[in-house]
Amino acid sequence: MKNTKKVLILLLLIGVLLIAAGLVVLNSHAVSGLQQFDGQRALLDVETQLSFGPRTPGSPGREQFLLWVQDSLSAAGWEIKPQQVVSMGHEITNIVARRGERDEGQPWVILAAHYDTRLYADHDPDPEKRLLPVPGANDGASGVAILTELARVIPPNYPGEVWLVLFDAEDNGRIEGWDWILGSRAFVAELEGQPDAMILVDMIGDRDLNIKMERNSDLGLSLAIWEQAAALGYSDHFIPIYGYSMLDDHTPFLEAGIPAVDIIDFDYPYWHTTEDTLDKVSAESLQMVGHTLLAWLQWYAGTPIE
Repeated sequence: MKNTKKVLILLLLIGVLLIAAGLVVLNSHAVSGLQQFDGQRALLDVETQLSFGPRTPGSPGREQFLLWVQDSLSAAGWEIKPQQVVSMGHEITNIVARRGERDEGQPWVILAAHYDTRLYADHDPDPEKRLLPVPGANDGASGVAILTELARVIPPNYPGEVWLVLFDAEDNGRIEGWDWILGSRAFVAELEGQPDAMILVDMIGDRDLNIKMERNSDLGLSLAIWEQAAALGYSDHFIPIYGYSMLDDHTPFLEAGIPAVDIIDFDYPYWHTTEDTLDKVSAESLQMVGHTLLAWLQWYAGTPIE
């Protein structure tokens, strides 16, 4: 009988410990909720974009992309508002996905990427390929994939308002009749109100990921993001030193007095070549960037993501 009691007490203690351990795990997930970002799923979104072909202005691939991305964002519960403008004689379509409401003291955050690909691979080492379009696996599709996966995992009850913005016509500077960052300039020109922060992701899928702080970006925001990356163990890839000074889609926001950061790995040997293909992108790199942004969103709102 005593042995039976001991067994029952032991089993009860084991049960209590298991429940406690389960609560710790659940609480850890509730606080960090961040492992939800799936780099492999983001990589599939890169592959999907490449299946459309180049997303250059006026191309069938661009039209297929626009249908796909609006369906994807809408299915994830975001309100979609395309912005159509004309710049330098070109029809431009930015995609804006919105969710949440701004109460007093709560943030308004814009997360952005460009989706277009360059008309000409003018940096290709093979002169015969320099008039071909760039596939845009890293330069275009990787940033979009971060946003489409974030759209799935940012909780609907995130405090404040979040916009996911996909810019058109970023990548055709130094081509006659074009300029850089046409989509983002048009977006900021029509933007009503003052967002608290704008975060741009560009060329962040590189298998050899080394992201340094962009020199024009808001220093406070940059340091906060890099600190989150370090806390998650990504300091070998988010390197807390200055890198390049970039003209990119964050520039019009900075010019308008909006704090903005460009998260970019510009040390990419396949930039503006025909070799910017799926095999140059990794799920691990996408995971690190997406995970870091979720952690930063939690920190910025001052509340756990559940």
